[in-house]
Parts: sequence; structure tokens; C-alpha cells
Amino acid sequence: MEWWEALVVFLAGVWAGTINTVVGSGTLVTFPVLVALGYSPVTATTSNAIGLAPGTISGAIGYRHELTGQGRRVARYAVPSALGAVCGTVLLLSLPPNAFETVVPVLVGLAVVLVIIQPRVSLWVARRREAGKGGSRGGLVLFLIFLVGIYGGYFTAAQGVMLMAFMGMLLTDPLQRLNGIKNVLAAVVNVVAGIVYAFIAPVSWPVVALLAVGSTLGGQLGAKIGRRLPAPVLRGVIVVVGIAAIVQLVVNG
Repeated sequence: MEWWEALVVFLAGVWAGTINTVVGSGTLVTFPVLVALGYSPVTATTSNAIGLAPGTISGAIGYRHELTGQGRRVARYAVPSALGAVCGTVLLLSLPPNAFETVVPVLVGLAVVLVIIQPRVSLWVARRREAGKGGSRGGLVLFLIFLVGIYGGYFTAAQGVMLMAFMGMLLTDPLQRLNGIKNVLAAVVNVVAGIVYAFIAPVSWPVVALLAVGSTLGGQLGAKIGRRLPAPVLRGVIVVVGIAAIVQLVVNG
């Protein structure tokens, strides 16, 4: 690897760590960079998952204030995230390269729509709860976290957008608290997928090291930025990044 290639990978890691902490979709920065530098799509995906894992952990630590008092719930949510990540890694290593990516733009698009309508749906859910008509949504939340874990273990891009979309609709917490939970769950998915890939998949360890350092720095930077954003602005950022993700996935697909 040339010195300028190492610099490009490092800077991509910083940006990915930053955007992952604020909203998600950092993989849409690093994955094309690695492919452009000559790495195969599978090696780019596996190296990216391992390299960005420290960044997601860093971002979660940066949101520790918003996570105060949520330890038991986060631990409960982490279980389906981990199980989904394992399933996603199996899909990546067993399915044809384009089998899953065909539905990725649709999934991201749905997440963006959910983020846009989230305030109205949340208000409707709250009114039903006050009227005694709102049933328990705990099982649905766990199931959706599992599905996003599968997606994240396979491709990782925009899993944060998806998590924020349905959690914002089904949970009553402020958006910043949900962003803290999102960062923890993304970290769980990346760490689990990274461990699996490290043992059974092709990995470029120099790329992993550069992404790990860069994304760790980016995670702290993203936490400083994201925690200061008002809820409407954060929602707008999620929508913009989600739309950009759809465009990039469609063009590259």
C-alpha cells in the first residue's frame, strides 16, 4: 500500500466514524474507497466491518450521557442485534454477491420515509396509549432490531438510519437518547460481524488498522457534533444522508 493510499483510507475512516455516530451510513464512504483502491467487494466489506467497529464503540462512549439509566434495555436490545449480525455474516459468505444488494435501496428508502413521518406517527401512538388502545410493542422492537442486525452484518451501510426510523416511531424517548442506543447496537453488530470475518473471511489487516484509528477519532468527533443537534435538525440530517445513500447504492448497483 502506497503512503497516499494509506492516507486516503485513514481519512475515509475518520469521516465514516463521524457520520456513523451522528446518523449512520459511514460504510458508503469507506466501501467505495476500498473498492476503488483495488480491493475485492468481499474483502472491502469484511475489512470495513472490522475497521469501523472501534469507531462505533467510540461513538457509543461519546453518547454515554444519553445512555444513563438505559443499561438493562440496551443489553436486552443487544441480543437480537448480535444474533442478526451472525445471520448477516453467513449471508455475505454464502449468497451470490448481488443477491442482497438488490433490496438495499428499497430498505433504506423505507427507512427515510419512516424518519420523515415519525413525528406524526409517534403522536398517534402516544394518543392511542393515553386512550388505553396501545398494545405492547416490545416484541416488535426486538424483531426489527434483529432484522436490522441481519442487514448490518451483511452490508452495514445505513443500518443507523433504519434503527433511528423505527425506534423513533415505536419508542417515546427523545431522539438523542435513541441515537445513543443506535450507536451501541451498531457497535454490537460491527463487533460481532468483525469477529466472524476475522476468522473465516478474507481481510486486509493494514486497512483494518487504518480504519480503526481513523474511525475511533471520528466517533468522538461525531459525538460532539451529534449531541448538539436539535431533534428537527438531526432528523433532517438522517433524511439527507439516507437519500444520498439510496442514490449512491442505485448508481453503484
